[in-house]
Amino acid sequence: MTRNTYAGIPQELSVLGNSKIVLIPVPYDGTSTWQKGADKGPQAFLSASQNMELFDIETQTQVYKQGVYLADAVTQNGSPQAMVDAVHAVTKSYILKNKFVTIFGGEHSISIGTIRAFNECFDNLTVLQLDAHADLRKHYQGSSFNHACALYEASQTTNLLQVGIRSMDISEVTVMDKENIFFAHQLTEDDSWMDASIDKMTENVFITIDLDVFDPSIMPSTGTPEPGGLLWYETLDYLKKIFKEKNVVGFDIVELCPNQIDKSSDFLAAKLYYKMLTYKFLDEQIEENFVNEY
Repeated sequence: MTRNTYAGIPQELSVLGNSKIVLIPVPYDGTSTWQKGADKGPQAFLSASQNMELFDIETQTQVYKQGVYLADAVTQNGSPQAMVDAVHAVTKSYILKNKFVTIFGGEHSISIGTIRAFNECFDNLTVLQLDAHADLRKHYQGSSFNHACALYEASQTTNLLQVGIRSMDISEVTVMDKENIFFAHQLTEDDSWMDASIDKMTENVFITIDLDVFDPSIMPSTGTPEPGGLLWYETLDYLKKIFKEKNVVGFDIVELCPNQIDKSSDFLAAKLYYKMLTYKFLDEQIEENFVNEY
């Protein structure tokens, strides 16, 4: 039986045994409170990836040749807690197979499960949250597994760094570590924020990216877009520095809420995922001889 592959890569590079990378889709949207549709995010991301060029001009590499295994989607949606438990179990199972595990949601509550798995497998973990929202409520609408609670557990169990925040409830102030937060308005005033935040990271880093961290001018398709976000190249510069200076152990990307009119957001998500893989495996790229030089 022929399996679907990530980005249409050859079957031999998509088999688990031949793949350094695992991609787990989690099409879940059980607790979002405004625009619905994040459960359609993984499929939109995968569809865009199928139509994406796989040669990275910046690095002159093709990271897909490291092998990318597209795992079965986690579809448990009996309850928010059941979903978190399922994501945790599946994520941890692939980490223990010594794979570089990545996850694509779905709404941000899936990250409770992903972060829990990585925190159990890696010592002294830093969680870097790129997000418009703080997501630090202990409970919201009667649940601790709500998208508004996505980073509360991480704030208690890991070294949590928050970058790009520009929307929060007053109740989150008491939870927030003010030394480890870089508000969006501060980033425009301080050119040293990248190095300053990296200096606060431990060696092992897990990155969780809510796509609403980006300015809605380049990422309109999210459930709760907020003005004043990050732009494309500054984000890539930041991520490249992190991957170079720290041991990024995995990442998730969440909150793509696709629409039928504008597909640019789907492609931004696809390119972002591929660029992050490229930066992770830059020192392990398979040598190739290209005819053209750029």
